[in-house]
Amino acid sequence: MMTQSSIRSWLWLHKWSSLVCTVFMLLLCLTGLPLIFHHEIGDFLGQHIQTPAIAHTGPMASMDALVAAAKAKQPGMVPLYLYREEDEPLQWILSMAKTADAEQGFKQVVLDARTAQVLGEPIVEAGFLYIMFKLHVDLFAGLPGMLFLGFMGCLLLVALVSGVVLYAPFMRKLRFGEIRRYKGEKLKRLDVHNFLGIVVLSWSLIVAATGGINAWSDLLIKYWQADQIAAMIAPYKHLPPPDRFGSLQAALHVAQQAQPDMQLGFVAFPGTAYASPHHYGIFMRGDSPLTKRLFKPVLVDARTATFTDSRDLPWYLVALLVSQPLHFGDYGGLTLKWLWAVLDVITIIVLWTGLVLWWKKRHRSLPELHATHTLRDAY
Repeated sequence: MMTQSSIRSWLWLHKWSSLVCTVFMLLLCLTGLPLIFHHEIGDFLGQHIQTPAIAHTGPMASMDALVAAAKAKQPGMVPLYLYREEDEPLQWILSMAKTADAEQGFKQVVLDARTAQVLGEPIVEAGFLYIMFKLHVDLFAGLPGMLFLGFMGCLLLVALVSGVVLYAPFMRKLRFGEIRRYKGEKLKRLDVHNFLGIVVLSWSLIVAATGGINAWSDLLIKYWQADQIAAMIAPYKHLPPPDRFGSLQAALHVAQQAQPDMQLGFVAFPGTAYASPHHYGIFMRGDSPLTKRLFKPVLVDARTATFTDSRDLPWYLVALLVSQPLHFGDYGGLTLKWLWAVLDVITIIVLWTGLVLWWKKRHRSLPELHATHTLRDAY
């Protein structure tokens, strides 16, 4: 049985951890809601580029032809990453910028995988979804914003754990889900807050934990570069970057020979975060629901198209890759997206009712009196 002193300590911890993070958690829930349906919203806004229905029986266009077509469309830009969406297997998307280490000014070129024809150039750094994404990821503040939101996620975990500790004695004399509608607005609001909080507890823990992992993504990638990538490219350490690159198609063939049981996930071009100045980073993946999200990098010399090294990703990057789809619920189709959306809305209600409870009690001379007595009555 909890003592009154321990109840007050847990109440203080729950109150202040919640108050500090609530406004930012509301922002993350509100911005995260449209991001759950970012593909569907993009289609609705007319941002989706359709693949033309043409008869094509020959081989797919070479990777070199795709890159050449994109460069012709965006002269003066360098390729960064080549990838494709799961729902558009006949398209390749090449992201480009002025330099390989650019932090803004990105362009995208969508290409027909069969013919290397340019299908469109979607706007990258503008629009409703871009604003929602940036607010959700880093508040338009880059790495400091990401780390700040990660800290808010840690506070949310503290608030959830302390809320569970307080919920057990609170519910001792109440049936699960009971809302005391006839005992005043404050008790009703408290019961709704507690009940909905328990309903979304597991989901909130998952989203808070995976969001915290994602907030460290930039630092984890930098550590991976300084650790594994540095070891893989050690023979190139003192060599100047090449002034020209060899065939990407030949490099892909080398990667497929190195990992014959895997398929291409994406390509990182020389100088980007997932490669080195001397290499194509060719990331291979499996085809099962889990392994298609877990990549294995193959470094191929960008000048000679010869194999350099290939290693499994470290555990922290595996955790990052697994956490990303889990955070947005985009690994189980539209049904899971709707479930994520409903739980997100319930979480918004929990956060809002918690904020209202604090606001209503802040004018009392003894702001903890009501909650403490409520918990005491539960024994």
